[in-house]
Amino acid sequence: MGLNDPQWGKKNGGGPPDLEEALRNLNKKIEALFAKLSGKKPNMGGAGGGGSGKPPNGLAGGLGLIVIIVLLIWVASGFYIVDASQRGVVLRFGKYIEATQAGPRWHLPFPIETVEIVSLSQVRTVEVGYRENVKNKMLKESLMLTDDENIIDIQFAVQYFLKDPADYLFNNRTPDENVRQAAETSIREVVGKNKMDFVLYEGREQVAASTTKLIQDILDRYKSGIVVSKVTMQNAQPPEQVQAAFDDAVKAGQDRERQKNEGQAYANDVIPKAKGAAARLMQEADGYKQRVVANAEGDASRFKQILVEYEKAPQVTRERMYIDMMQQVLSSSSKVLVDQKSGGNNLLYLPLDKLIQSTAAGSPPMNDLQTAAGKPANNAEQVAPQPVVNDPSTSRDALRSRDREVR
Repeated sequence: MGLNDPQWGKKNGGGPPDLEEALRNLNKKIEALFAKLSGKKPNMGGAGGGGSGKPPNGLAGGLGLIVIIVLLIWVASGFYIVDASQRGVVLRFGKYIEATQAGPRWHLPFPIETVEIVSLSQVRTVEVGYRENVKNKMLKESLMLTDDENIIDIQFAVQYFLKDPADYLFNNRTPDENVRQAAETSIREVVGKNKMDFVLYEGREQVAASTTKLIQDILDRYKSGIVVSKVTMQNAQPPEQVQAAFDDAVKAGQDRERQKNEGQAYANDVIPKAKGAAARLMQEADGYKQRVVANAEGDASRFKQILVEYEKAPQVTRERMYIDMMQQVLSSSSKVLVDQKSGGNNLLYLPLDKLIQSTAAGSPPMNDLQTAAGKPANNAEQVAPQPVVNDPSTSRDALRSRDREVR
């Protein structure tokens, strides 16, 4: 009768089943199974078989087989496989024994030995100053004081992986919390040594690099078996309470830089021009100086030469100098001085300038010659590029003859 037979309790008067009989039935089934496999007739026992009521020898063999099967299963439970990116940490009664490499491995089954599989290539991330989203801020972690006594709000993430699985398992109770505390300590130290503008703007990469190095030093002193790969700055800004004032200060600083750049550009435009003008004036002054000196030296040399000639013939040299000077003075003049020593005071005006112009043009002006003959003038000066006439009668005769020739 099976153990799960619904009529079991009723056929036995409602009492519990006989355990010895159940074992005998199980033994018979196992013997029948082995007899079927070996081709022998099973021994069913009972009165015809001369049974004495004791368990047959097959019961011990069945129990031994069960023990062997259980033992094989227990031994087989010690096999495990380690991937290339993992390490297996073998513990014997909780004590570290070894760290196994990648491949199929075996250890003494539980409860003697156990294995912890640790992934070395998995990148783990810890947030500092926020959780899952930068809007979900943790002000207790993010607010920090700079070297110039300003408060800033920083959120960043730390990425790390493992280098020693044994140290990671036995020297860390909460690895993520250890990394978070080390990161917070490091960033506060780095920020406290720098100015606010440096942390917020031009020095963010340098702050991240310094923080990474300091976190790694702390974790190495703890023997945590952790390697920090990267520190990523998510957000760095002043606190929300002073954000408006800070924006105004930033705009004022930008205006100052813009005005400085404009002034520098103006200076770069004006200064070269001024230097060029100054250099030009210096060169012109130097040229004028050289010209004046050269003229003075030339005049002095000419005067010395004239002095030598003057000492040889003073009268001739004096007249020659007078003639040269008069020629130089009267060469560009259109006036003629007529000195009439005898006769009346009438001075004849001759349009000699017109004559010169008409001669240059090729035809004499008739009207000017006709109207100019015999016209009186004042006592002092008249314009004409002609030599001086001393005799008045000769001058009148010459004028009449010229007038007739023209007519």
